[in-house]
Amino acid sequence: MARIHKKIRQGLLQEKLEASPFLTDEELAGLLGVSIPTIRLDRLELGIPEVRERTKQMAENVQSKLKTLDSGEIVGELIDLELGRAGISILKITSDMVFEKTKVARGHYVFSQANSLALAVIDAPVAVTGVANIKYKVPIHIGEKLIAKAEVMKKRGNKYFVWVKTRNNKQEVFRAKFIIVSLENQEHVIGDMKGDF
Repeated sequence: MARIHKKIRQGLLQEKLEASPFLTDEELAGLLGVSIPTIRLDRLELGIPEVRERTKQMAENVQSKLKTLDSGEIVGELIDLELGRAGISILKITSDMVFEKTKVARGHYVFSQANSLALAVIDAPVAVTGVANIKYKVPIHIGEKLIAKAEVMKKRGNKYFVWVKTRNNKQEVFRAKFIIVSLENQEHVIGDMKGDF
């Protein structure tokens, strides 16, 4: 690969991080065909913190927007939130989250990440999960970083239709479609939701 001029490389670095802010220095070096120290120097010159600090800053900026949940109730780390529209969270699978024998992640952690994210994106002070249609696509193992993205697909009355897609660094591993019900007025009940999907 031909050497890229520094200004062009730094512009590409910024573009890559805007599109995917969780790229590590190693991943950026591979994408841009340069050494890891070159990436670190470019980041320093541009005032871009390392991935851990970027993630932390994003999480801190998002916490104040939450309406339905407290920040401690989110499973994973909430790093982006547009109330009523979309959100992103990250969950790293640790040894206490897997089955001892198979080392495969317990499903309730993956579901909880998606469900708490779906609740977090709802622009309402009180909301509950009315329906969940889920699919585990591949086994998840220790050390995998799961990035869940939620999107409000539509709103009908007090019901929000939220889709959540969860990926590891290679592929989609889980997906869920939720109907989240806003209970702003306690008169609203979940009721019969057959046929809503």
